[in-house]
Amino acid sequence: MEFISEDGKTLDQQCSTLVLPALSIGNVGQLGVDLLISSTRAQRIGYLDDPNVLPCVGNDAYTPSLKPQLALSLEAYDSSSNSLTFVQQRSPVVKGMMLEYAKNLADFAAANGKKHVVVLSSLDFGRWQTIDMSSGLQIYYLSSANMDGTDDDCERLGWKRLQEYNPAQRRWKYLDDLAEGKMVQEDTSTFEDDMQDEDYLPSLPFAAMFSCFKAKGLKVTCLLCYCSEGDNMPDSFQLAEAASKLVGLRDTDIQGNEGGKWTIPFSWQSVYGPPADMSIF
Repeated sequence: MEFISEDGKTLDQQCSTLVLPALSIGNVGQLGVDLLISSTRAQRIGYLDDPNVLPCVGNDAYTPSLKPQLALSLEAYDSSSNSLTFVQQRSPVVKGMMLEYAKNLADFAAANGKKHVVVLSSLDFGRWQTIDMSSGLQIYYLSSANMDGTDDDCERLGWKRLQEYNPAQRRWKYLDDLAEGKMVQEDTSTFEDDMQDEDYLPSLPFAAMFSCFKAKGLKVTCLLCYCSEGDNMPDSFQLAEAASKLVGLRDTDIQGNEGGKWTIPFSWQSVYGPPADMSIF
């Protein structure tokens, strides 16, 4: 993975916390990072080139301008006033290369002085085993602070540790061994041929990131919510709110528009495409 700076800008070494998405159902993690970047007025400082991420290019995601910046597959943003670095991922990872991508991200984070990594992602509502909607949508977390995935800070914020996480489970152990560079004899095809319910979570991108960041000695916290495909903007607001609390953002650190707390990214105006041509009715 190579970092290419933009117009002579460099990564701020004082930005010790890295926030990034792990792609999953509804792209909630990406939408949450969008909100955080636009609302903290983070500045793009460059982009990352990784052979494991499919290339893409698009219009400026955040600002309408006569001289817009093109949006690329992997972009890096700094919010120096909040000591935050964001990495936004806009295209999928090449099939079968998720672990290599996660290792490259971990190397990038460690080499640039990051101490805490916050991963935003989503889980399939259809696989939610213990459904409790009494308190509305619930944030779940997984942390490297303790061996069992618990974290006192997350508990104080009222979140629940991901109940299905079991570090002794075969696929979690397999991920940890690969992330730590240990020789592993087991063929990955055995997982695909004999996929069990307990293998679902460690098969997701956030799990590979969790293992690889942890193997680099970085503290990593995954913030997760269950959702379904559809209009996932409400889920992204929830996830962004959770991330802002975890990294200590105050209301004054977030600039909203149209009287709201958050600044809605410009690109969200075209999420569902242009309105229907009324002449056809």
